[in-house]
Amino acid sequence: MISNKARYAFRALLTVAAAPEGEAVTSAEIARRYNIPHKFLEQILLDLRKAGILDSRRGKSGGYVMLRPADTVSFGEVLRIFEGPLAPLPCLSRQSYRRCEDCVSEAQCEIRREFGRAYDASRAVLDTRTIGDALTNSAYGTPWRREERQAG
Repeated sequence: MISNKARYAFRALLTVAAAPEGEAVTSAEIARRYNIPHKFLEQILLDLRKAGILDSRRGKSGGYVMLRPADTVSFGEVLRIFEGPLAPLPCLSRQSYRRCEDCVSEAQCEIRREFGRAYDASRAVLDTRTIGDALTNSAYGTPWRREERQAG
């Protein structure tokens, strides 16, 4: 199960990526649209900015814009920012490898082998599907019209 923080990050990214090119989306708009606590969302957006995915603009037409194209931002990349390694066992993690304390032989471990298959399959999906892919044929794919954004 992913955390609210990761879920809100995906909502924010999908919203910003769906905006017309060059048009910034404010954190207040995103928070209001999805009923996300504004201060919490600001922390999430800052993490996405630090990761080089979003950029922020100041001023009258300020807000957040995509720093990278949406089709270059994978679900796996974003999930790792907020959840850390995706591996279900420490002995499967590429970034935080740790041998299981009760393991006699990783090569013969049935648990590692079966969870490794599941991990490989989920990683293959999460690392190849992008925010851009998710926008195709989705409600996010229709950019907000300015009057809809201001009505809220």
